[in-house]
Amino acid sequence: MSEPRCPVLSPSPRTWSVAYHGPRANWKGFLRLSLVTCPVALYPATSESEKISFNQLNRQTGHRIKYLKVDADTGDEVPNEDIEGHELEKGQYIEVSKEELEEIALESTRTIEIDEFVARSDIDPRYLIRPYYIRPDGKVGHDAFAVIRETIREMDTVAIGRVVLTNREHIIALEPMDKGLVGTLLRYPYEVRSEQEYFDEIQDVKVTKDMLDLAKHIVNQKGGSFEPEKFEDYYESALIELINQKRAGKAITPKDRPKGENVVDLMDALRKSVGGAAAKTEAPKKPAKKTKKAAAAQKEMLMPIAGKKPAKEAAAKKPASGARRKSA
Repeated sequence: MSEPRCPVLSPSPRTWSVAYHGPRANWKGFLRLSLVTCPVALYPATSESEKISFNQLNRQTGHRIKYLKVDADTGDEVPNEDIEGHELEKGQYIEVSKEELEEIALESTRTIEIDEFVARSDIDPRYLIRPYYIRPDGKVGHDAFAVIRETIREMDTVAIGRVVLTNREHIIALEPMDKGLVGTLLRYPYEVRSEQEYFDEIQDVKVTKDMLDLAKHIVNQKGGSFEPEKFEDYYESALIELINQKRAGKAITPKDRPKGENVVDLMDALRKSVGGAAAKTEAPKKPAKKTKKAAAAQKEMLMPIAGKKPAKEAAAKKPASGARRKSA
């Protein structure tokens, strides 16, 4: 009897047997501009679920390691409780219950109140956390939503409000995108470290005009527009290749690491860079395209989506693996 096979991973296309039931909102409530109010829902605009993730395994048994909540002093396992504690001093805690947390619930748990409008350039990039898509919730309120959205668009500003997510109040910056809004969570000032403690020791260096001219020339040669689809996650691709090689029982050979070179003559390095950038601009290398036959063969080896298993694998159980995909 042949051993059960693990699915061959492929960086493209992303094909996995994951049940999808449409986007789920992280928050539902109301968006309000003065007396104009409409029900809205927030959805994550980004996802990490497509990345390869790992479980920790017991090296001796190959079983997955399970984490338990235990009493720090007695070692006894403790069930999930709704009581949380804030440590005042070492070993001294103030207990806070779920009911007490609900008592101090802010209005922003249910409503995003727009407090002010600012220029996009006024927002320091260090304050940006993560984006969310915002759309009307349900069939009502689309008119009010459109009024708020188009007002922000026409004024060419960013609306600033507050919202509570995961029991924490966040500042949120709202901007129009197509027919909806993008809300970006912002950090509070106490969460942003001062740059002085990192930059104070940087030496003051006089950069000559010749150096700047050469550097600008390199920048102009490498100029382009931001197209996210042309970027590839090389580390993710390397992970997939590693897992597939191990699954096939192939030996893993370490690759040579690039060595950094110490630049002695900065002007000479800039001149050589100008020549190198020009050569790359004139003759860009295009990645080799897969043939239709190769793509079809690779697709055959992927995990089937609709629960259909190949005849040879129908009776085989999927083995435990240290690497898995997160569901969306």
